[in-house]
Amino acid sequence: MDEKLLEIKEFDGIGYLPLIDFGTWRVAFLRYIDELIPRNINRVERHVETDEVFVLLAGKAILFMGTGDESLEELVPIVMEPCKLYNVRQNAWHCAVLSHDATILLVENRNTGLANTDYCALDEDQKQVLISTAFHEQPGEWENE
Repeated sequence: MDEKLLEIKEFDGIGYLPLIDFGTWRVAFLRYIDELIPRNINRVERHVETDEVFVLLAGKAILFMGTGDESLEELVPIVMEPCKLYNVRQNAWHCAVLSHDATILLVENRNTGLANTDYCALDEDQKQVLISTAFHEQPGEWENE
């Protein structure tokens, strides 16, 4: 097929990879990466200029949403369901835990990056919420990590 008519992309690697950029938007995949092992997650992020849409395509994932404005007050786990759209609103603290076989489709502004993203460290209680939720919701996934 002529790529001027149809562009087909795929990604079976690890981590985050933008696949299609057009105008002001981007479509990317997020797949398992060691940085997303529950014990390795030390912070949440928020995008100050845009919403970000998450769609679980395969595997299991937990989207952790944070309450609070300037700092993180509470971490709330949302167990993702396949093919549902989760629109993380602008300025909402968030992070995700993905099973080893998970793939998440992300839709975001093309310019989303370090310049317009804030980070907030998790305290010990918040880290425990994240770890215990991941172990409970994804049994057998993290015992060897």
